[in-house]
Amino acid sequence: MHNQKRISRISGFYDLPLEERQDKLVEMGFLAPGDRAVLSGEEGLSLEQADNMIENVIGRHALPLGLALNFLVNDREMLIPMVVEEPSIVAGASYMAKLARQGGGFQAQTTLPEMIGQLQILDVDNVYASRLAILEQKERLLGEIAGVDPILVKLGGGPRDIEVRVLTGTAIGDFLVVHLILDVRDAMGANAVNTACERLAPHLEELTGGRVHLRILSNLADRRLARASCTIPLEALAFDEYPATEVRDGIIAAWAFADADPYRAATHNKGILNGVDAVVLATGNDWRAVEAGAHAYAVKDGRYGSLSTWSADAEGNLVGTLEMPLAVGIIGGATKTHPVAQKSLEIMGVSTARELAEIIVSVGLAQNLAALRALATEGIQKGHMTLHARQVAISAGASGEDITRLAQQLVTEKMVRIDRAQEIIKEWQV
Repeated sequence: MHNQKRISRISGFYDLPLEERQDKLVEMGFLAPGDRAVLSGEEGLSLEQADNMIENVIGRHALPLGLALNFLVNDREMLIPMVVEEPSIVAGASYMAKLARQGGGFQAQTTLPEMIGQLQILDVDNVYASRLAILEQKERLLGEIAGVDPILVKLGGGPRDIEVRVLTGTAIGDFLVVHLILDVRDAMGANAVNTACERLAPHLEELTGGRVHLRILSNLADRRLARASCTIPLEALAFDEYPATEVRDGIIAAWAFADADPYRAATHNKGILNGVDAVVLATGNDWRAVEAGAHAYAVKDGRYGSLSTWSADAEGNLVGTLEMPLAVGIIGGATKTHPVAQKSLEIMGVSTARELAEIIVSVGLAQNLAALRALATEGIQKGHMTLHARQVAISAGASGEDITRLAQQLVTEKMVRIDRAQEIIKEWQV
């Protein structure tokens, strides 16, 4: 699948018919000829596969699979599959990636793929003495569960550490919480962590004389962080009637609002997750876990704030960074069983979960920039409504070439509403 033609700058890709876009990906080595059937739904998720994934299956639900272009992540050309229903997200990420290329693209890093399992210990006579007893036996306890997942250990993962917290003054009094730190390698890790917690529980009860109640993974995966940064050259920020410095300062001011106010930060971070979730979905990962971890991490300093930062460097360029927990895998679960998730991973050419997380956090930063740039200049509605007009045209009953024609008229009139679209269709029929 890899060859020298794999580049993420594909001129005119948006204007190609859908079938020709697929042909282009085959020609460039991102897809094999037989992959068209998977992406077209002919050989995608079968009803039988769906029936085995969840309970009470009655069918399948399809969402659009788009490609974000122009991405350069750690000096690698990337086409990035995104599953999302909202217009402007794929386009926004692609355009911001184009600007970021001029500054060297995105630089991304991840910490080790360590997840946290929590064990709640109740009915302990002396929580502080029990805490010390657990810590004194840490190495023995880690040894007791080292063989729980021999394949994981063989791949270089396994239990890494045990931490003990005392929670006081809760609604049920004082109790202990043990954190089991597990390196899960290329898995998201929920099953491995939960299994290890189950095995650890009786050993903790024996040590403390207490009762282990809950034993489960935490989605605040703050030991499994992903970070991305980019530099947008000042001159790349100018467009239409907006000078570069005005755009830069407007973006920084918009970020400062989110950094200072939880009401703005909630929508600001949702914009980041617009991009993050779309790639998480495309690869069959757990977007709910990622969202929970991101929002919890956003309050790590005592109040809810921005996950990203934006500033100007000494040369006046715009510099952005994003840091967030990102627990994703390339093996196990829907990632392994969903045909489109497998093709999405192949298109990106990732070989480790850490590589996938580096791509996803870069998309999140690009998506954040797209939203801030629009808010700080022409307003969020102009670009969004231009793309939304196509959906309105379809909802009004337009088909074929009339969809584009009607959408363009709605945008020109600045009346992107279904009632106006229906009126225009009636006028055409006279």
